[in-house]
Amino acid sequence: MASRPAPAHALPAGQAPATRLRAPGAVRPAELPSVHDALLCVALPALAVCPGHGQLTGQGLEGVYASGRRLLARCVLRVAGREPLALQGRQDAADRAVFLSVVRTAGDTGPDPGLTVERSRSADGTERITLRSFAVRPLRLPVEISLGTDLADLGAVAAGRASPELVASVHGTGMRWTADDGRCASVTTDPPPTDALAAAGLLRWEVELAPGSARTIELRVRGDRPHGLSGPSGAGAGTGRPGGVGIAEARAEGDDPRVGELLRVAVDDLRALLQRDQEHPADVHLAAGVPWRCGPVTAEALWAARMALPLGTRLAVTTLRAMARTQLDGPGPASGRIPGPLRDAGPFLPPRCTGVEATLAFPTVLAEARRWGMPEQDLAELLPVAERCLHWLRAAADPHGFVPDPGPAGPWRAETQAHAHRAAVLGADLLDACGRPGGDAWREWARALRERFRAEFWIDDRSGGRPALATAPGGRPWTRLGGWAAHLLDTGLLGGGRYAPGLLDKSETEQLARLLGTPALDSGWGLRSLGAKEPGNNPFGHRAGAVRVHETVVAVAGLGAAGYEKEAASLLKGTLDAAEAFGYRLPEMYAGSLRTAGAVPAPHPAACRPAAVAAAGAVHLLTTLVGVRPDAPGGTVALHPVRSAPLGTVRLSEIRVAGEPFSARVSRLGLGMVEEAADGLQLGV
Repeated sequence: MASRPAPAHALPAGQAPATRLRAPGAVRPAELPSVHDALLCVALPALAVCPGHGQLTGQGLEGVYASGRRLLARCVLRVAGREPLALQGRQDAADRAVFLSVVRTAGDTGPDPGLTVERSRSADGTERITLRSFAVRPLRLPVEISLGTDLADLGAVAAGRASPELVASVHGTGMRWTADDGRCASVTTDPPPTDALAAAGLLRWEVELAPGSARTIELRVRGDRPHGLSGPSGAGAGTGRPGGVGIAEARAEGDDPRVGELLRVAVDDLRALLQRDQEHPADVHLAAGVPWRCGPVTAEALWAARMALPLGTRLAVTTLRAMARTQLDGPGPASGRIPGPLRDAGPFLPPRCTGVEATLAFPTVLAEARRWGMPEQDLAELLPVAERCLHWLRAAADPHGFVPDPGPAGPWRAETQAHAHRAAVLGADLLDACGRPGGDAWREWARALRERFRAEFWIDDRSGGRPALATAPGGRPWTRLGGWAAHLLDTGLLGGGRYAPGLLDKSETEQLARLLGTPALDSGWGLRSLGAKEPGNNPFGHRAGAVRVHETVVAVAGLGAAGYEKEAASLLKGTLDAAEAFGYRLPEMYAGSLRTAGAVPAPHPAACRPAAVAAAGAVHLLTTLVGVRPDAPGGTVALHPVRSAPLGTVRLSEIRVAGEPFSARVSRLGLGMVEEAADGLQLGV
């Protein structure tokens, strides 16, 4: 077999650098401010980052943002000259947090406080402050709110480069700030303050409270751009909240009450992460995650749209459409590729190209969206884009049929070959269904890739063998095993509730399932991205030992489809336990430390939360548990529940199959039953 060209960054087999070298003159990334214990209120493009006590002090990332600009950095409440004693802060919804505190009044003779302060803050900066008296005498209290902002960009705040606070001016019933570039922010109040001190950004009220009564002060934050600049003019303005996108109000219930809360929060977070395409406002997609990755549509948005197909196909359509507009055309080897930035792939491999991942994901998501009931007119519009992605795949593959990533010099990643194989198999199915030529050729291409993959990527050893992470020039393998291997089990959905063939044969699939179920990979909270016994394991390594929710969800679905329910159930239960520890708002990743009695999973300091793939992954987990496999074009839907019923009875309702509500139940015996479906949809085998 001919050797592949050696990339400049290639390492000998199994060897890893002690540290990742930076290019000359490169600047070390700034330390991200900690937000893992903050309450994040999200309704993009609006965002509020709140500490648990509720006071905004301007420290770190705290504040109210609109379209990436901090409109309000400081909002400190004082009652009777002192800050209330914070008792509780909690997430009330994806876009709202509530805080409870108390104040001791002059008439309180015992340890019991006579005044409670309830604050409700929304992502768009609207805040309601309610003072409630439980004192036995009437109260007359001075209330002060100290406000301030720097109108800094989110990136500058995260990098520690925020400007000093701006000087405020009295404006209407509140305050106003203006930056050098003409951008403005203002806070208005209801009722109006009795006094305002612009130099200190201070608003004052004299509040009278009878025993048992309450008074509410409402703050509203707004941002404005100077005349002539386009874009949103305030929190939720301009492009506005997407709204109206078909994300179904799915519900879950069962013997384990946590499934209902997990799905409720996931659906809430997915709606909060929706963003509108500014140039094409009819199209929306999911932000990859808050607060670090709210940029243009990415590969994560595609994977999330795929896993969220049970909530309706509209999100997949608009995400695919937004991705299609970026596809490269014209002559040359890049024609048909969807561009994307490089992303760090951990300490053992060079950065990977997210554009390669997105290009290979496009035909997969389109084909599966068709199975869930995508409208024919949308399919006709997007099919040529998928064909161009397949054209690029054929051109990009080397003479051995493998797809290099990020460039022609490699390396050749096992995960990338899994994406390519899935695109070929589902692409062939899509071409046949739409009466387009080439289906048989792609199936033959996929068959040849399976043979070559097993010959070059499967490493036989005395323990039964394992897949290689990647190969270098000459076929030298990187042998480290981790959660990435779950993608080898993700084959994709065909007609009649069937799964497409995978890259591995039956014995290799069985061996991989056994490996994924060992404590070296199953941490008890989910699947480690690198095995605990592998050299270089780091529980906080985003590709070197941390638990990545996307990989864990893919593993549960793949193991369940292949019949390895014990291993799938263990990962499923671990993820559900982790979700409970995180208040059911799963971060994209968390520490892969071994689970011990009484412990909770540790957050990763750089993780997004909420994250699109984690929220959509919760939907995919429950759909896998119930075993819903639709074939809307064929007029059938099959149920293949996890027979061991690891969570007992589970009922999934108000999801969408063929555009209509669908509900199904799985009993404690693992028997599935359809309770509601579209007219004419038959139960398949």
